[in-house]
Amino acid sequence: MQNPFSAKQRAKLRAFFSKPANVILVVFCVLLCMLTLYPLIVLFLETITVHAGKEARAVKLTAGDFTLYSLERIFATAKNQYSKLTFYEPLFNTLAVAVTASLISIVFGGSVAWLITRTNLKFKKFISTVFVFPYIMPAWTLATWWQTFFKNVNAGAGTSNGIMAAVFGVNMPEWFVYGFFPISMVLGLHYAPFAYILIGGILRNMDANLEEAATILKTSRVRILWRITLPIVRPALLSTFLLVFASSMSAYSVPVFLGSPVRYYVLSTKMMSLINNYPGQGYIIAGVMIIFGVAILALNQYVTGSRKSYTTVTGKAAQISLINLRKANLPIAIGLTVLLVLVAVVPLLTFALESVIIKAGDYSLSNMTLDFWIGRNLTYLDQGDSTGILLSAKVIKALGFSLLLALTCSFFAGTCGVLVGYGVVKRRGSKLATIVNNLSFFPYLMPSLAFGAIYLALSTRVPFLHGFTVLALVGSVKYLPFASRSGINAMLQLSGEIEEAAVIVGVPWPKRMLRILFPIQKSSFLSGYLLPMVSCMRELSLFVLLVPTSNTLLTTMLMQYSEKGWAQFGNAINLLIIIVVLLVNGIVNKLTGASIDKGVGG
Repeated sequence: MQNPFSAKQRAKLRAFFSKPANVILVVFCVLLCMLTLYPLIVLFLETITVHAGKEARAVKLTAGDFTLYSLERIFATAKNQYSKLTFYEPLFNTLAVAVTASLISIVFGGSVAWLITRTNLKFKKFISTVFVFPYIMPAWTLATWWQTFFKNVNAGAGTSNGIMAAVFGVNMPEWFVYGFFPISMVLGLHYAPFAYILIGGILRNMDANLEEAATILKTSRVRILWRITLPIVRPALLSTFLLVFASSMSAYSVPVFLGSPVRYYVLSTKMMSLINNYPGQGYIIAGVMIIFGVAILALNQYVTGSRKSYTTVTGKAAQISLINLRKANLPIAIGLTVLLVLVAVVPLLTFALESVIIKAGDYSLSNMTLDFWIGRNLTYLDQGDSTGILLSAKVIKALGFSLLLALTCSFFAGTCGVLVGYGVVKRRGSKLATIVNNLSFFPYLMPSLAFGAIYLALSTRVPFLHGFTVLALVGSVKYLPFASRSGINAMLQLSGEIEEAAVIVGVPWPKRMLRILFPIQKSSFLSGYLLPMVSCMRELSLFVLLVPTSNTLLTTMLMQYSEKGWAQFGNAINLLIIIVVLLVNGIVNKLTGASIDKGVGG
């Protein structure tokens, strides 16, 4: 058979594939198309496919047939206000929560960033350290704390009083405990550190010459802030707003804990309830969430892409004149410290307290026991396991399964992130590098629950894609954007001369990576492994649709216990997850210097 390529073309191909960066980019281009674009096609097909069960009986068709029933049902069914209650009302709730949470995070996180970088605020080191703590903790940590702290018999279907009602005798109104307000507050507080990292980085590195000049001209501090500082950081503000908006739209665990008791539904919770009975309708909602995510990221790229238009100077002032807060310094510092203790420390104490209470609402010492942790015979409680969580075979198995999954996702996502970073930077500016760079970031666009739904749909068509395999695959792909950004940032900091010298002396590519490049940028590269591991340990939304019945994760076990009303076991597992996450994060930071901030590009 005649070779379809000419000798010149074959020589070009050999030269192209002789460079490791080109091989990496071609391989990942194919893989990422299969792992991101193909599942989207499957998701679309699932929205117009008849599924067995209630859906097939409703349309009176055979499973596997194609129909527009689900589309009509979701978007255009007036009977019993089905479309309104199932889609339009949750959509409005989702947008309202996302906008409010974004504003809260920007105002709170941006204000703290300004205080830390531009004033002589006291306790800066403590405030800066503790402020990122809520971002390390899972979002549902604050949600369960809010519910535990403020619940009372008059709110929702309340059967017991929380700490505020039982200890202080204050019954908070239902709107404060459940629904729009607490969901927005919790998400805003959770993402405030994210805003702090992004906005603080801009404020810390921006040129302060204009501010100094305005000060010399006796311009008021308020006018300087409004006319100089804010315009310079405007791109960071808009970018933060859009990214927090996208993350809040996809939130699932917080609306479940704080919305379900009063039937306040958002798109994510509605999608979850539909997936089990009417999969087609659930996949449509997943598609809508993905469309919003893509649109938001496109807008974010436009905003950040125009950032240079806001650049007013090219240098950086040698010294920044910090604003003297005078008499307001100590009150502001104390107020911030108290607030951060409430948000970051009190939740842990609350979970610990709630995990040793026998009868809900009674916080006397006589009503406390460690049986929920180390008890060997809890049959007298008539709930949960027969042993404490530290002695429970189910909990230990779930912990082992969670750690195995976290390590697996961390290894594959981190390794792929390093390789993608190498390939993209070495071939920077080429079309292939641009395509792989965009594809590697694409999973970030998709809400976690919707991304899990995509792979749930895919698992029905791929026989081997189930159990641990699908969990590891979806986790590795979903966390690849963080790892790839870490890899790209690390490679951009390396001079090309380092590798060129090794090439001249004949060092092969694997040895160059393992013995030269990786050790130099060890801290940055390892951040790409750390974030997927920490995120996987605390993840609920991504895995909740995919966890097999034979195994379970600590996060899904926590949700199951909370749904059954086994509050003590739920709080104990909640605290256990947080301790494990913080230990992993702390140990890796101590040993390697890697940090989550570097992993997300902060």
